[in-house]
Amino acid sequence: MIADCGFVSVNPTSEIPNPKSNMAYLQPDKPEKVYLPAIRTAKEKGEKLVCLTAYDYPTARIVDEAGVDMILVGDSIGNVIHGYGNTIPVSLDEIVSALIAVKRGTEHAMVVADLPYGTYHVNADETVRNALRLMKYGGAEAVKLEGGRNRVELVKRLVDEEIPVVAHIGLTPQSVYKLGGYRVQGRTADAAKRLIEDAKLLEEAGAFAIVLELVPHEVAEIITKEVKISTIGIGAGAECDIQVLVLHDLIGMTFGRQPRFVRQYANLREVMTGAIQNWMSDVKKGEYPNEKESYGLTEETKKELEIE
Repeated sequence: MIADCGFVSVNPTSEIPNPKSNMAYLQPDKPEKVYLPAIRTAKEKGEKLVCLTAYDYPTARIVDEAGVDMILVGDSIGNVIHGYGNTIPVSLDEIVSALIAVKRGTEHAMVVADLPYGTYHVNADETVRNALRLMKYGGAEAVKLEGGRNRVELVKRLVDEEIPVVAHIGLTPQSVYKLGGYRVQGRTADAAKRLIEDAKLLEEAGAFAIVLELVPHEVAEIITKEVKISTIGIGAGAECDIQVLVLHDLIGMTFGRQPRFVRQYANLREVMTGAIQNWMSDVKKGEYPNEKESYGLTEETKKELEIE
């Protein structure tokens, strides 16, 4: 009867071949995928995590294979990719497009996407729709939005809709016009207390992490100790649970003066310039492409075409 139904009868006691027994199938151990529990566990254990930005497939793949724990598809894409003067012009479409590419190149890191300026400022329903688009079509595993106590209700709503949220306080680049530039936040006692209160309110609202940008390290340390969720520092000292940088700053792919907190670990701009100039020189001297880098005809075809 089993054979007549189109199924193959298998003797459960017989040995089933294991395709992985072939050495060709062996793969090196890969780090586990980073999900929310891993972020929480690292906080509890006092383990430092790292986060970098990425906006395309090859960069995301390199960052992911390097072992970074979180990748942020940030609205900093406006500054370092599109050449905008700030992050305000960045659209949801630009974030989604970058996010799709980054997701394809990522296996290990948690992928977080920024909600750009204007996508969470009208009402909660529109905010949820935009966040769902980042997750459903872009593949984001969490979203980030800027603001303190004024975003508490939005954070609650997003979390209620099963959308993991990273909050962002201190210097909030989307508020550059209101803040009057990129300045350290929380330097007075009142401002510091407000940041600490904002962090606690955002924790209560359900955010699983909070970016602290351009905040005095003493204030960042207090927040890190007083909240159970992870703090993500950028220009906020070494006590934060997670450190984040814009990758282009880290590898020397930006222009102009950099903030104090940026430590450049490589100068790819210099490497690229040298490679391009060397190639140009070889082209102009007729040394590129050489015979090995070119394709030719067979002797038979050359004879037919009367080519010597």
